[in-house]
Amino acid sequence: MNSIFAGMRISASGLAAERLRMDIISNNIANIETTRTENGGPYKRKIVTFKENLDRQINNISNKSELKFNGVKVDKIIEDNSPFKKVYNPNHPDADNDGYVLMPNVNILNEMVDLITATRAFEANVTALNSQKQMALKALEIGK
Repeated sequence: MNSIFAGMRISASGLAAERLRMDIISNNIANIETTRTENGGPYKRKIVTFKENLDRQINNISNKSELKFNGVKVDKIIEDNSPFKKVYNPNHPDADNDGYVLMPNVNILNEMVDLITATRAFEANVTALNSQKQMALKALEIGK
């Protein structure tokens, strides 16, 4: 019975990871014009990195440890260190002496591509989860 739910746990971990990724991308888009943050300076784009979620388990039959894959998890949320954009706007309150404002390193095209990719991955995990649910229901009907 445990193996029936293993696939569901893996899909659920993918759903959670991609939801966080979509939240971070949305935050990047929302801050595309933020020139002053709490830390000072313009907003820095954030990037989510994933890694596999592995558990070491002891096999009761052979007494050897095995790695068991349990899906993905968020590894880190890092700041993109690409350079800020300089925009000439001498009337802006954050303009330097030459009239240039440092703008966030967020590119709307890149964010939209990342958002579409995350959405597709989320949808694929939903499809896999629904398929696993249907298979479990069909397996329960076998005994009738």
